[in-house]
Amino acid sequence: MSAISQNKQGLKVLVAGSVLQLFLGIVYVWSVFVMPVSKFYSWDAASVKLTTSYMLSFFVLGILAGGKLQARIGAQKVVLMGGLLLAGGMFVTAFIPLSSAWLIYVTYGIVGGFGVGLGYNAVISAAQKWFPANRGFATGVSVCAFGFSTVVFAPLIEMLIGRYGLQNTFLILSVGFLVVVLALFSFIKLPDETGATGTASAALLAKKQYTVAQALKTKEFYFITISMMLATAAFFILNPSFKTLAAERGLNASIGTVVVMLTGVANALGRLGVPFLSDKIGREKTAFITIVATGLCALLLCFVQGITFMATIAIIAFCYGGYSGIYPVITADYFGIKNVGSNYGAVMVGFALSALVFPMVIGLITGVTVKFIVLASLGAIGAILVILLMRSNKE
Repeated sequence: MSAISQNKQGLKVLVAGSVLQLFLGIVYVWSVFVMPVSKFYSWDAASVKLTTSYMLSFFVLGILAGGKLQARIGAQKVVLMGGLLLAGGMFVTAFIPLSSAWLIYVTYGIVGGFGVGLGYNAVISAAQKWFPANRGFATGVSVCAFGFSTVVFAPLIEMLIGRYGLQNTFLILSVGFLVVVLALFSFIKLPDETGATGTASAALLAKKQYTVAQALKTKEFYFITISMMLATAAFFILNPSFKTLAAERGLNASIGTVVVMLTGVANALGRLGVPFLSDKIGREKTAFITIVATGLCALLLCFVQGITFMATIAIIAFCYGGYSGIYPVITADYFGIKNVGSNYGAVMVGFALSALVFPMVIGLITGVTVKFIVLASLGAIGAILVILLMRSNKE
């Protein structure tokens, strides 16, 4: 930890980036908007929930684009661009007419999601490059703030909607995000943009630094990407329905909001705890344990009720947060830290496919029990892919 505390410039970047991540994490709070938007626009809840899929898909495209843009215009400008897109998308959402509710897919989902991806990638890349010898720690802190957004904004948004209405809430949030981005974007710099160096070990920097094209030619890339796609499926399918599922499992409406906040806490703790654990026992072993836990919890959801249901959902959220914390580090481990922004963007295509495809596929399956069994099976396949990754690493 002494090396970390001595890296004062890196700590400034990490703190500023974490505050930005807290606001960028609005991508996970859509479940709080579902019923108010459905009521305001007389729009069925299932269609409203699809906004999450659009936002997460374009979030990944933003990550991919952000990795390329950082090399050309620098991390600062990428963060500013992403923040402006998010704030602008939310601002325009406030003025969508009742007859065109589908435009929310464009303004909040596509424009906002792409902006979040741009900013997220720049912050994560900066954290890893300032602390390359402590990537688990730096990445964990950064993505923990992103996941903690639900805890902060879920009750705040409910209060704002109740007091000022849906459209004014979008306006208030957009202005708040704009102020934060303008205040903090200038802190996000990479070491080579300041003439400084991170605390990397010579061995880490000496290993091969893959480009995206080179990474795509390796089997390890597909083990990593597909395992991430399968591991995150359970959370994506459950996330928009946390409140409604809570009601179905015997919890009242007020507890439903607590469930949303609980998943935010668990998500944030997973983003911090899982990368930290991976520093101790290894990346692949940690990923395997986390994926197995997700699959087992999916099976438990076939029958758990009440408080046990809340605990099961919290574990799934913890594991999901862990994936967001550990997969950027795994990507850097296998393909180098130099191009981690671009390479992780490519890996996140699996994340996008999971967010977009699996909710639709599961929606075609009748029977709640069957759906959870399918989710558990996806987790089992993901765990097998991590085993193959470990064997490949030994070879």
